[in-house]
Amino acid sequence: MITNFTRMRSFSILGFPGLSPQYYGPVSALFLFIYLVIVVGNIFILAFVASEKALQKPTYLVFCHLALNDLTFGTVTLPKIISKYWFDDSFISFYGCFAQMFFVHYLGSVTSFILLVMALDRFVAICFPLRYPVLITNDITSVLCGFAWFIPLPLMVAIVLHVLTLPFCKSNVIAQCYCDHISITSQACGEDVRKVGVTSLCVAMFCLLLPLAFIFFSYTSIIVVIMKMANVAGRKKTLSTCTPQIFITCLFYLPRCFVYVANTVGFSFSLDVRILLILLYSLFPPAVNPIIYCFKTHDIKHMLMKRLRRTKIGIAIKLSY
Repeated sequence: MITNFTRMRSFSILGFPGLSPQYYGPVSALFLFIYLVIVVGNIFILAFVASEKALQKPTYLVFCHLALNDLTFGTVTLPKIISKYWFDDSFISFYGCFAQMFFVHYLGSVTSFILLVMALDRFVAICFPLRYPVLITNDITSVLCGFAWFIPLPLMVAIVLHVLTLPFCKSNVIAQCYCDHISITSQACGEDVRKVGVTSLCVAMFCLLLPLAFIFFSYTSIIVVIMKMANVAGRKKTLSTCTPQIFITCLFYLPRCFVYVANTVGFSFSLDVRILLILLYSLFPPAVNPIIYCFKTHDIKHMLMKRLRRTKIGIAIKLSY
């Protein structure tokens, strides 16, 4: 039993340990740019879908839930690391760090379940097209997305409360750009650390692998149905309706699977490379997803071009006067 410990008042965000101070300014500017891209892109998607009644369909409602999730994730994680490199403010309060840890893992789990809803939408649309208008409505989609937000909530609250019971007797340095479960529990000590780690791993596997199994089944079934189509043009058109969802799903899962497999086979990364990989698969999808919505989704692209042409015509008319 550990008795010689004191409750830490704060943690210090380490960021990239090998980064020279002369690069702090450019790195903070890069993080700020990424944050602005995430904010502008996802708010644009939310506002655009809300303003266009033709886009208020189940598929695009799911996109909105994912955009809201991406926007929240960027807001939770990036301001602190920007502050570290811009203002040399690396400290985060003890409970603030736990709050950030909660949102990091909660929002990641929500993303996983929203991708499941996204896959279900495409599965029914392509495998059971005649029943799609009945089975997948705006109300049903909203309920399913509501479950996607709710299911991980009690699990992540339990994980955070479990970690809070641990004694912290090591350094208060968080070897990451934000507080996450691994970086916090690595500063804990005692016999319960392993138990907390196993419990958290089981929850993570439930929140990631269960949706992934259904997603894999859905898109495999979709590809089988598409390959059975005799019309080549029909194949391409049907596949194009799934392209954005497949891209978004791959962006979320493939880098995580790569890191997990690399660690499993014993391939080790330096601390800087590990942090960079985690940042890439955490922040790249929220920044890129709005671009995928706009350029890989026919209806959004069509409505966007229509809105732009209307704006150009309006400007031309004003200038003519």
